[in-house]
Amino acid sequence: MAKDHNEPDLDRELEDLPPDLRWREWMRRIEAVLFASASPVPREDLARVVGQGVSVDLLIDDLMADLEGRSFEVAKVAAGWMLRTRPAYAVAIRTAADVGDQDLHLREYDVAVLAAIAYHQPITRDGLKDIFGKEISRDLIGRLHGRGLIGTGPRSPRRGAPYTYVTTEKFLVAFDLVSLQDLPDREQLEDAGLGAA
Repeated sequence: MAKDHNEPDLDRELEDLPPDLRWREWMRRIEAVLFASASPVPREDLARVVGQGVSVDLLIDDLMADLEGRSFEVAKVAAGWMLRTRPAYAVAIRTAADVGDQDLHLREYDVAVLAAIAYHQPITRDGLKDIFGKEISRDLIGRLHGRGLIGTGPRSPRRGAPYTYVTTEKFLVAFDLVSLQDLPDREQLEDAGLGAA
């Protein structure tokens, strides 16, 4: 996006403010950026609105403390942070507004295929067939792709170079994961009777 030449440059350093007001202004800038973004904002992007060498992590910690007791919070999700409503208020939001379409409403089998992709990515449809013992329909892959939970990975080096599938940032957000490292251990799933894909 081209910069508007009428827009003044952002004063990142705020040297004209006393230290405590400078810190509070940087916190508010981060809050504003998170509020305006529909997806997690990475540290590098947040660092562009604060002074050079200022710890984004400490600002986030102070913002989290500042929001304590509020209906929303700052959450570390995927590769960044986002503002989100605290889970305790989900029912109130659904009751007051028509936001039910944000729920995933996945079928049990869709979740199983999604889990297999998460644990074995990048994986082809043939790889999924090997796991489930039957063909995985293009419709199911299309549903998961259409919801933004999976994306196309690198082409497989096998003959015909079939597509592979990987999970997306939206998958991490939907399941409240910072990274794929936060997926439950497969042995823990089996111990819980869920069986690993």
